[in-house]
Amino acid sequence: MTATATATVSRPRRRSGARDLPGPVWAVLSAVLAVGGYQLTIILGVLPAAYFPSVGEIGSTLVSMASGADLWRAAADTMISALVGLAVASVLAIVAGAVIGSNDLAYRSVRAVVEFLRPIPSVALVPLVVLAYGTGREAALFLVAFACFWPMLVQTVYGIRDLDRTALETARSFRTGRLRTFTRVVIPSASPYILTGLRIAFSISLVLAITAELVIGMPGLGRQITVAQESGDLPTMYALIIVTGMLGYVCNGAVAAAERRLLSWHASQRGER
Repeated sequence: MTATATATVSRPRRRSGARDLPGPVWAVLSAVLAVGGYQLTIILGVLPAAYFPSVGEIGSTLVSMASGADLWRAAADTMISALVGLAVASVLAIVAGAVIGSNDLAYRSVRAVVEFLRPIPSVALVPLVVLAYGTGREAALFLVAFACFWPMLVQTVYGIRDLDRTALETARSFRTGRLRTFTRVVIPSASPYILTGLRIAFSISLVLAITAELVIGMPGLGRQITVAQESGDLPTMYALIIVTGMLGYVCNGAVAAAERRLLSWHASQRGER
């Protein structure tokens, strides 16, 4: 009797709906909605057609550019500036953050300086950077590294100061060496913070690389946008802007995928928070 009653009281089946659609489907729907909204505003005259080309013009220009080498060469120049600057900033920030975060005296000594320097926009340093490094790639690398250094430093410091004390005391009780404790306990415990900082800095690196190309005139997508704007080639200008957005979207997705893989053991990636 009890078994029969249990069998008849089944859990209500959850209805599948729009919420169950996979992420890529939502991405396509969002893109279609944005493109349709843009075209509709042109048709209704909300956006002047003289300055805003149609979706068809931009799309055909984008396809034509994708078949040539100039677009890929410019994208490669932009990515080199972004990735090298980000790598330099990451190494310096993780080392400095580990030192500052593990020493309370160092943390209190530099906290005010960090809070003063961190809000300074890298673009404000362009005149100084041009004087010091000229208009070559070194200037762009400095701007990217300066902007990426601060979020990486802050996240590393917070990660080091929020260490799992139980794991740290356990390592000490087993008389584990400092280097082994640092690589096996400190870095894994702080890695969620560090990877979050890396994800933030990655977007910043791309923005600063393109900004340097726009302002300084270095080869890359930013310079191509300026050339298209100055020559009045608006479809090409909009197509290049879309390329920068697509580049950022792909890079952000790659970093997020790497974060999920590297932190598969962490509660934040298992949906436990």
